[in-house]
Amino acid sequence: MSTDTTTSSSSATPGSVTAVLGLGAMGLPMATRLAGAFPVRAFDVFAERRDLAAEAGAAPAATPAEAAQDAEVVVIAVRDQEQLESCLFGGGPVRRGAAETLREGAVVVVTSTVGVDAVQGVAARLAEQGVRLVDAPVSGGAVRAGTGDLLIMVGADDTALDAARPVLDRLSSTLHVVGPRIGDGQIMKTVNQLLCGIHTAAAAESLALARALGIDLERAVDVLGQGAAASFMLADRGPRMVQQYQVAEDGTGGPELRSRLDIIRKDMNLVVSLAKKAGVATSVAAAADQLYQLAVSHGLGAEDDSSLVTLLSPRTAH
Repeated sequence: MSTDTTTSSSSATPGSVTAVLGLGAMGLPMATRLAGAFPVRAFDVFAERRDLAAEAGAAPAATPAEAAQDAEVVVIAVRDQEQLESCLFGGGPVRRGAAETLREGAVVVVTSTVGVDAVQGVAARLAEQGVRLVDAPVSGGAVRAGTGDLLIMVGADDTALDAARPVLDRLSSTLHVVGPRIGDGQIMKTVNQLLCGIHTAAAAESLALARALGIDLERAVDVLGQGAAASFMLADRGPRMVQQYQVAEDGTGGPELRSRLDIIRKDMNLVVSLAKKAGVATSVAAAADQLYQLAVSHGLGAEDDSSLVTLLSPRTAH
């Protein structure tokens, strides 16, 4: 149940159309979750992702404009500012953006971590045609997205939030309204990602050190997870980091791709940039940011972010 208990009537009823733009690691499970309660139209640039959405009960759309036709709520789950703007206004591989067909009074929910400037920019453009925006970045991962167990951090005025409330409640177990401004959600998510990025990097360093010193890694993850060093990222990424080493050592497959390394690199870049603007020193975050950049430069960008551990201690090392 949401931690914010404000209730109101809303245009987003079980019979109203909800569009989902972006069917990646987070977008597809969110579309699947929403399709259990609303008529959903779903778009992605890759046809195979649209097919998966169709199997989950959503109606596939060839363009964002088609998905957004008559939709009262449009949920966007993309990688970055460029993809956000492309979905809404066209460009790149997107032939027709959602803004072409968005009706006056519709609400766009941005669930992606794209930065304050990005959401404020698109909100201003959408407002010109009477479309509202809810800044609602999410945290929790793909599994929790599929079960409606996400943490959602919202920046929006009451009118926009009321319109999107049924959709947000369907996706979240915890919803915090951080503030009324577009961008407040992005700020809170950036602070969240500062910790996530540092904790993941610290987990990789600790397990690389344990391995170099001859400690069994499965045992190390278990022990560390039971004391003061425990963290969500260690519990989640630690076992996948162990799997990264098992690829070469016993021939087993690597971990499932659940969170691309270049995504956390993008988020850490937002952290460092926002901290610089605020005049706050974030030296530990900056060091982690450089570590992710190094991993990307070594060709790990498209791999699961648990692969960071192999940069510190290669799979073939003994």
